[in-house]
Parts: sequence; structure tokens; C-alpha cells
Amino acid sequence: MSGGQSAIGVRVDVWLWAARFFKTRALARQAIERGQVKIGDAACKPSRPLRVGDHLRVTRAEESFEIDVLGLSGKRGSAAAAQALYRESDASRAAREAARAQRRAERAGYQAPPGKPDKRARRLIRALGDIDSL
Repeated sequence: MSGGQSAIGVRVDVWLWAARFFKTRALARQAIERGQVKIGDAACKPSRPLRVGDHLRVTRAEESFEIDVLGLSGKRGSAAAAQALYRESDASRAAREAARAQRRAERAGYQAPPGKPDKRARRLIRALGDIDSL
């Protein structure tokens, strides 16, 4: 067993960093402390040992992952090596895809302006703002 891996397991924050869910261990620790990482539907501490077979729910920004731990590592390796450490459930993957499609559809009608508004546009914006304040 190598790379910070012991007989009882690997720290949760180290594993999340090694599995590339978070860019740094500090970000992984903060997510755990905020309750965005749950092991078997229970909150945990960053130092809790993780074991093969544990079920994790990881919430990162707008995405939520439900994963089963397949391997332990205390070292951050390639993306392919990181993906070999866990298996995401099909339901979790489908839910993330549906949420991504919904966010994409919500943004479909909006187009950001090409640049800053000119003098005339600023006057129109200001005039509309005055109407709202009445």
C-alpha cells in the first residue's frame, strides 16, 4: 500500500483530491466541512478513513455525484487513473445530464450584448429604471 494509503483506508479529503473531484485538498476539506460530501447519507469529517465499497454523495457547484469507491489512492495521478478509483451510478449520471440540459435550455434565449451600451442606450436604460421606481 503506497501513496498515503494505510491498512484502514485513506482520508476522505485526500481521496477526493486524488480522484480529481477537487483541485486542491483544501477545497476538498472545505466541501466536506460544509456538508457537500456524505458517506452513506451521513456527514463526515475530512480525516475519516475511506474504504473500498463506501458510497459517497459529492456535491460540487451545480453538479451532484453518487459514487461507489472501487480503489484507494493517496497520490494524484492521471485522469484515467483517477476514474478507476470510483464508479458513478447510472441514475446520478442521468440526473446530471438532465440538469445540464435544463441549464442550457434556460440560457438559450439570452444573448449577452456585444459591448458596453452607448450614450443613447444608457439613457434608455436609465429611463426604464426610473419607471420601475414609481
